[in-house]
Amino acid sequence: MKKYFLLSVFSLFTFFSASFSAQKKGFYENVQKKNVSQVLDNLNKFAAAADFNNYFNLYAENSTFVGTDATEIWNKKEFMAFAKPFFDKGKAWNFSSIKRNISFSTDGKYAWFDELLKTQMEICRGSGVLEKTKDGWKIKQYVLSMTIPNEISDEVTKLKTPLEDALLQTLVK
Repeated sequence: MKKYFLLSVFSLFTFFSASFSAQKKGFYENVQKKNVSQVLDNLNKFAAAADFNNYFNLYAENSTFVGTDATEIWNKKEFMAFAKPFFDKGKAWNFSSIKRNISFSTDGKYAWFDELLKTQMEICRGSGVLEKTKDGWKIKQYVLSMTIPNEISDEVTKLKTPLEDALLQTLVK
């Protein structure tokens, strides 16, 4: 009888420990999602306010920005040089998140996201990767894409073909 009692107590302890661990993991992930969301919200806020320093402090030193044009693949320094004239005018760009998904690596050191954005180009998609550092979450890669409704994709392709043919030939070589 004593043996069954001890086994029951051990089983209950194991069950509650597993439940607590799952709750702790869920709590941790929710906190980290809020932290990553805050970085992305600040990115949009600092761009809208033309706050150059705070905007670029959100990026890791060895980060990459991929823009909507096929030629726009920049490291942080190159992206800063591209963006500086926009920020100097007092307003860079004004994006706001409509819908955002965030996932994490199993070790919790990396997060990746995709989001739909309301922009001056209508709906765009932002996606990327953040790394958890001693200074908080930093953007390692950000990709901005324009969305194209399927119903007009043939028309858009016809418009961009003459502009991208020369680039395509260069890239394929």
